[in-house]
Amino acid sequence: MEEGRMEREGWRDEALRKIITTLAVKNEEIQNFIYALKQMLQNVEDNSARVQEDLEGEFQSLYALLDELKDNMLMKIKQDRASRTYELQAQLAACAKALESSEELLETANQTLETANNHDFPQAAKQIKDSVTMAPAFRLSLKAKVSDNMSHLMVDFAQERRLLQALAFLPVPSTPEIDLAESLVADNCVTLAWRLPDGDSKIDHYVLEYRKTNFEGPPRAKEDQPWMVIEGIKGTEYTLSGLKFDMKYMNFRVRACNKAVAGEFSEPVTLETKAFMFRLDASTCHQNLRVEELSVEWDATGGKVQDVKAREKDGKGRTASPANSPARVVQSPKRMPSARGGRDRFTAESYTVLGDTLIDADEHYWEVRYDRDSKAFGVGVAYRSLGKFDQLGKTSASWCLHLNNWLQVSFSAKHANKAKALDVPVPDCIGVYCNFHEGFLSFYNARTKQLLHTFKAKFTQPVLPAFMVWCGSFHVSSGLQVPSAVRCLQKRNSTASSSNASLA
Repeated sequence: MEEGRMEREGWRDEALRKIITTLAVKNEEIQNFIYALKQMLQNVEDNSARVQEDLEGEFQSLYALLDELKDNMLMKIKQDRASRTYELQAQLAACAKALESSEELLETANQTLETANNHDFPQAAKQIKDSVTMAPAFRLSLKAKVSDNMSHLMVDFAQERRLLQALAFLPVPSTPEIDLAESLVADNCVTLAWRLPDGDSKIDHYVLEYRKTNFEGPPRAKEDQPWMVIEGIKGTEYTLSGLKFDMKYMNFRVRACNKAVAGEFSEPVTLETKAFMFRLDASTCHQNLRVEELSVEWDATGGKVQDVKAREKDGKGRTASPANSPARVVQSPKRMPSARGGRDRFTAESYTVLGDTLIDADEHYWEVRYDRDSKAFGVGVAYRSLGKFDQLGKTSASWCLHLNNWLQVSFSAKHANKAKALDVPVPDCIGVYCNFHEGFLSFYNARTKQLLHTFKAKFTQPVLPAFMVWCGSFHVSSGLQVPSAVRCLQKRNSTASSSNASLA
């Protein structure tokens, strides 16, 4: 009995606690909603005051414009009236003077006719004739110089009045439609075009948003990458340039804005941003190379700290094997899994580091910018079977361009321990093009796209981007598409044999 009573009381307590929790949660929701409503009331006051001030400002601007136009048009009427009045008054004064002269001449002629005798009449008549000929009345135009018609200064503001009567609050802009047929992804640039379903002359600008993703199809509601915003676009086309395509796709959306409000976003679209993305395999690089993300720097002290610790540990004073010493690297938290797992670290004079992504199909492109003060630098590709003691270009497992700044400067193409000197200016940034199936490995001046050298090879296994540096540094740019200029040159030269077939 007692047990049953305690169970019932426990159940009631639990039920009551649930009710209390529910009520507390509901009270918190109501309190939050009340706060939101109060905030909205304040926003209504603030926003209405703002738009009222804007409206009054716009009307004051219209009043000022109309007053200015009125003053200008009244001035035009006054000027035209003054000009016509002056001309007519001048003509009137001339006519009055001519009439007075004509009347005096007429009186003189009458008097001469009455008083002249037969002997003096011819002479008097001649004098009157000469006076009439020179009289102003006979040299005066009896046509008004200007018209009294002022109809050319009349106005009809019926159309403008209708426009003013149609003044209204700005409508919400239409939703744009992205035109995929006119959009383009090339050269690490994306050109996006869109249009409005109906014309809207009140559009002030557009807002474009984009983000990167690895998922094909419509954008997902939740995405790791944030939307990037570009505002103030005046036209219906925009080009994003200098992009790094380190993810497979990009989402885009756009909306129109007038002076007051922004419309709805367009239906998002997803464009493929295909490019060769890789990182450097820090776990197998030479211990004298310090790797951070896509940058590499020579470090003469690399491995010495580990060697000292190893001698202290075994007490024999022997140097630990470089192959077993961890590299002094800073690992990237986003580093992709290595494609060369299980192999030994490069050692001895093979100051090499490889990319972590295999090339086994298609065409790819990447660039590397090196420190011109480096004593030696190399860039190319290699099989993942490249030996830990093998230097780039010294065996049949690697192809590279090699720059030597030590003692004697040289710039050459190397493969299978054969070298071909290159008689071209040495750029500070080199582009590498690899077409696996066709066996082309080409090197370009990354800035001018001048072809430096081409290997024509038959790759028997997948290759990896390969780099070496001694007493220097370099930085790699991946996530790049094959530039249009490079692709055009490669197509043009694809039927021609390589100028260095002996190094293939």
